[in-house]
This record gives sequence, structure tokens and C-alpha cells, in this order.
Amino acid sequence: MARILVTGGAGFIGSALVRRIIGQTQHEALVYDKLTYAASLASLQTAMGNARFSFVRADICDPAAVRAALDRFRPLWVMNLAAESHVDRSIDGPSAFIQTNVVGTSVLLQACLDYWRRLDHAEKAQFRFHHISTDEVFGSLGADGLFCEESPYAPNSPYSASKAASDHLVRAWRHTYGLPVTLTNCSNNYGPYHFPEKLIPLTIANALEGKPLPVYGRGENVRDWLFVDDHVEALLEVVARGEVGESYNIGGRCERRNIDVVEAICDLVDELAPARRSSSRRALITFVADRPGHDLRYAIDPSKIENRLGWRPRHSFEAGLRETVCWYLDNQQWWREIRSGADRRKRLGTPA
Repeated sequence: MARILVTGGAGFIGSALVRRIIGQTQHEALVYDKLTYAASLASLQTAMGNARFSFVRADICDPAAVRAALDRFRPLWVMNLAAESHVDRSIDGPSAFIQTNVVGTSVLLQACLDYWRRLDHAEKAQFRFHHISTDEVFGSLGADGLFCEESPYAPNSPYSASKAASDHLVRAWRHTYGLPVTLTNCSNNYGPYHFPEKLIPLTIANALEGKPLPVYGRGENVRDWLFVDDHVEALLEVVARGEVGESYNIGGRCERRNIDVVEAICDLVDELAPARRSSSRRALITFVADRPGHDLRYAIDPSKIENRLGWRPRHSFEAGLRETVCWYLDNQQWWREIRSGADRRKRLGTPA
């Protein structure tokens, strides 16, 4: 049994991780979260009543708050998922991404280094700082090829640049100070509790409300999709059994064009929640001006984590997408309350 401090634990991936920790392991979890717009305590309801769950509302950019959480909870593992993560928002306001993703990571690393140095020999050997990142740090692929752990960094958006910087900081704290770290870079996640500004939940919600389904350009951009429950299973494998100093790419081997994803959602919503009119939700698809600097294709080679740790995704894209659409149908109050704010309906990251 380990004590795990999860920063960003009320966000989409973080809450899925915490639900798995509490629901399927004997570990303890402390969620450390600032509760920004994309975080939700409702995502943690199934965990909050458990004695192994605790929560602190705080910012990773606050050194005193980080130190206090470490000293009080005394974690064996720290899993860093606290991040600003929406590319369009990073185009409109890059400073917040630099502050949280770069400055916040450096504050967290230094606090964890000080904490780790005070541990006894046995605890030092078991301690891990696990940093969760994105495949977007590698830039854009052409029609062929896959990102592997040795792919050069070539970020193209303020978001991916800030995550690339945080990855470099983690490696520097390992190389310079000996802090025992592991890193993971994942492909696009989807699943329950996903904040409805991202492609899949936005499309589901708009389709259910009969609103236009915006697709950038002609929808030719390709992403590798990873069901969130598969991702968090991989994260726990890496922090428990991964080699110190190593990075692991986590992907779903589910490449799809954006237009194909949107059309698949339309078909599922038509099947599961038939509209009164006879036309398909595909009629709602609306092509809009492309995002500035939109990367053409991302695709992950997960061979390293598959071969070394035996992890493989359990969900096909078709099964994961059906489960996701069903969840949004069954939990409409959750996303409708989020969408009620007027500022959350306007498009972000529009071309200058």
C-alpha cells in the first residue's frame, strides 16, 4: 500500500486516476488541486467517502502549500497531473500555461526534492515523482511514422511548449539532483467526465442539443485516441514498476481523422438518443476556420511500455466511444451545468 499525492486530481485524467486508486487498489490518495474551471469535485464523488481519500485545495505554484501537503501526507509517490491543457486556450492566453505548467512544475520538483532528501534510506529508495505529459511535445507527424521515446521535441503551440519545458525540468532534476523520476507522454484521452470544450465531449453535447458540430478545416487532422481508464492503469504500472529516469509513451493504437470521430459520434447519438426529426446528426457538422498552427497528425508507438511492463489498452476505439457516449447520455446534469456559463460557449484560439 502506498500513499499517493495526485496533483490535478480533480481534472479529467487526474480524477480517473483517483477513482481507480480508491476503487481498485489499497493505496491512499491525497488530491491536491486548485479547482480551476476544468476541475470538478463531482468527478470524485465515488472516492470522497472513502477513508483512504483526502483533498486539499491549493496551487502547485505555492511553495508553502506544496511543502505543507508533503509534510502532512508523507507520500511515497507524487503523480503530477496539474496542468493547463487546452491548446485553444493557450493561444488566447499563454501566460497561464507558462505559470502552471512551467513555474508550477519547478516549484513542485524543488519541494519534492527537499522532502525526498529528508526521508530515511528505505523510503528514499521507494519514492517516485511521476510526471504526466503529452505527445504534443513531439510536434507534428506527416502521413507516416510514430512518436517514440527518442523522438525529438518540436512543440508548436504555447500549450505543448509549456509541457515540453516541464518535461525538461523533470529530467534536469533527475540528472542534477538525483530525484527519482519517471515520465509518461500520452496520446489524446477521452472518456467520462471529460470537460466539454474538447472534441469528443463537445460533439456529444452539441449533438444532443441539436447545435452545430464544429470541425476545424476539413477534419483531416489525425489523433491517436486513448480511453482514459486504460491510461490511468498504465500510469499506475509506470509509477510502481517503471525504471527510474525512464520515459514511457502511452498510446491507444487508435488513429482516427477528426471528421471520422465526429461522424462516429453522430451515428452513436442517432442510435442511442434518436432525434424527433428524421435527419442524422451528421447534418449538424459545420466546418470552421482551422486553428492556427494546427498539427496534422499525432501517433504514439507504445511498444516500450507494452514490452517492458506488459501494459496494453483494454478498449478498442469503438467500445470506448460507445461507453463514453452512454455516460454523457446518463449524466447530462453534470455537463449541462458546466456549459451554463456564457464564457464557456464561445470559440477560443481563433485565427488572428
